[in-house]
Order: sequence, then C-alpha cells, then structure tokens
Amino acid sequence: MTNVPRQRWKKENNKGISRMRFLKFLFSLFLFSTSLNAQTEKNVIHQSLLWTRYYNQLELNHRWSIHSEFDNRIFINPTVQNLFVIRVQGRYKISEQVELGSGFAYFNVATQDADMDSGFSKPEYRLQQDVTWKQSLGKINLNQRLQIEERFFQDFDTQGLKRGSTLAMRFRYRFQGGYTLWKKEKQFLKTLIYDEIMINAGSQIVENTFDQNRIYAGLQYGINSSVTIEMGYLNSFQQQKSGTDYYDRNIIRFSIYHKLKI
Repeated sequence: MTNVPRQRWKKENNKGISRMRFLKFLFSLFLFSTSLNAQTEKNVIHQSLLWTRYYNQLELNHRWSIHSEFDNRIFINPTVQNLFVIRVQGRYKISEQVELGSGFAYFNVATQDADMDSGFSKPEYRLQQDVTWKQSLGKINLNQRLQIEERFFQDFDTQGLKRGSTLAMRFRYRFQGGYTLWKKEKQFLKTLIYDEIMINAGSQIVENTFDQNRIYAGLQYGINSSVTIEMGYLNSFQQQKSGTDYYDRNIIRFSIYHKLKI
C-alpha cells in the first residue's frame, strides 16, 4: 500500500470511528433523558402545541452577525395562546468551528396551561450568552451549544402584575446532529436531531433544579441560498416549581430561516 492510499484509508477510517462515537454518544444521551423522565414522572399534564418561528440572520462581515427571532406558540385543542418571543443576539465567529453569542429576549406569557387563564400576560426579560462548537464529518454535521440565561420574571399575584421582578439562572446544553440527504447547487435537504437539557439555579429555585429536557427531530429544506424552511417534532418534559408536577409537551415546530448580507 503506497503512502497516498494509506493516508486516504486512515482518513476514511477516522471518519468512520468519529461517526460511531457520535452515534454512541447520542444514543447514551437519549437513554439518559428517557430514564430521567421515567424516574420523575408524577402528576404529568400532557399538552399539544404548535410553534411557528421566523429566524433572521444578518451577516455584517465574515466574523460578525446579528440574529433576530420572532416565535409564536399556541396550544392545540383547545386553541389558546401560550406565549410570544422576540429575541435578538450578536454572534462572533472565532473560527469555522467556534462561535460566541450574547443577546436579549422578551417573552410575553399568556398561560402555561390551556385550561387556566389568569386574565393577564406575564412578561419575562432574559439575557443570554452561549458558546457553540461545530464539527463536520462528511455529510454529518455536529453542533454543541452551552448557554447561560439570566431570567427576570415580572412579579404578579392573582390580581395582576406587581412592581419588581425575580431573578433565576438557567444552564442549557444541546447536542445536535444533522445529516445531508440531498444537495444540489444552492438547494439541500437534511435531517436534524438534538437533545437539550436545562438546569435551573438561584435562590428562588427549591424543588425544580431540573427544568426540562427537549428531544427534537426535523427535516430542513434549503429553497435557495437565502431561505430555508424546517418542520419537526419536539418533545419537552418540564418540571414545575412544586417538584411533583410536570408538563409533557408534544410540539410541532415550523421555522423559516432568512439569511441577509450587508
């Protein structure tokens, strides 16, 4: 075996090993999240929702970009507003593999239970910072994100909103994999799967240190170099403040991604 074929064989063999490690890690993460849900399943409220999102990516130059997001979430059967989100963040690309992000989000929460209506919306103001690591293995793309959130909840009681806010921290880790099924010039079709675990922290967090686990699978279609659409299913298993009540949410998510350059 000459040096060139040997190097090529080693390269392909390393890719194969990396793919196997990725599949083993993803399977282990899935088993962990499934066992976590099973161990803590008490007083579970099952809900169905539809999330629709417009996500804009404005590229300022090779390293800097501004991302903005408008996300509307509603319950299905009965059809009731859940919440609306506006999110803006600046992103800096350290390299082709590593990105940093920092931003602000506003949540207008109507209700978390379709059968309960307080008669007023509760706002949440959120700061966020993240580091994202990307890796490409042929047709497989891996994406890991560690995100920290500072969440400011407007105080309220049964009568309405009150002055002041309550701060809580949340740590999020997401492991995502994508596989390109088809690609032609500026169009593509790929599958996406991810698992994200969220952990609460702060003096106000007593019974629900574990916040939620999200498992997602979707299909993404690139219409052209600027517009991509995505449809997928997301399951969210979330613990409430009581520590004994949980939301098990089955979510259909539709997204439009729009890239622009200055």
